[in-house]
Amino acid sequence: MIEQEGLKAGDKLPSERELCERLIVGRSSVREALRALELLGLIETRRGEGTFIRDFEGHQLVQLISTFILQDEKAKANIAETKSLIEMDCLSLVLIKSTDIHLQALKKWVETSSFTDEEFFLKMAQLADNHLLLRLWTILKDYYNSLKIFNVDADKQEYMNVINKLLTRKESEVRKAYKELRKLSND
Repeated sequence: MIEQEGLKAGDKLPSERELCERLIVGRSSVREALRALELLGLIETRRGEGTFIRDFEGHQLVQLISTFILQDEKAKANIAETKSLIEMDCLSLVLIKSTDIHLQALKKWVETSSFTDEEFFLKMAQLADNHLLLRLWTILKDYYNSLKIFNVDADKQEYMNVINKLLTRKESEVRKAYKELRKLSND
């Protein structure tokens, strides 16, 4: 409903009665859902005014949810592995969808900018031009960051190596450069 109606932070939600009618559910279900959303800090209820959507940029929602999802070590290891798989898939799509002009612009950005690993792979995910992969990567990155796992920092030359391999248009070379960047086995 929020998405369909284009509601944003500060906008008022319909009343409980209206939500019951529109969603075809009982009042207790609506109250329980609103209470859960309020506990998560996604909405706020103002007595006598109604319920409003909160600005939850920078919200700790990922960390909160991750405490439930990431309770075992296997799930934690899967986050890092899945994030890497998505990053490699993004690089494969960059090979397919990006022009040499895009890649040269990216190379210039790497040469002239100071950037983080996240910023580099955000650019890759954006160049991959696949909205779902971008969203998945963003969520996994947030979960990964909530685990406080710190990679060995790569230097600018390792990122440049990935770009140079993208310019060769050889996927096997790009994958090899990515694995070197991430300190993964090349098996």
